[in-house]
Amino acid sequence: MNHQYLNELIKMVLSFKTKRELHDFFEGIFTPQELLEIPIRLQIVKLLQKGITQHKIAKKLGVGIATVTRGSRELKMGRFKYI
Repeated sequence: MNHQYLNELIKMVLSFKTKRELHDFFEGIFTPQELLEIPIRLQIVKLLQKGITQHKIAKKLGVGIATVTRGSRELKMGRFKYI
């Protein structure tokens, strides 16, 4: 991954002053499918943090167990500590 591009994206997201600006940016930069999937990944992390089992999360959100497992793995690596 090119960290320069990621850093530029982060800088851009942090520059928005209103929810509407950020919403418009997300709708322009992400595909409709990504706009569905990315918020679900956030919900996966939040449910994992609450101690809900991976199988229950997968069923509740209608995603594959592999998607939930990936979130769990990232959580164990120390990511998402600010959520």
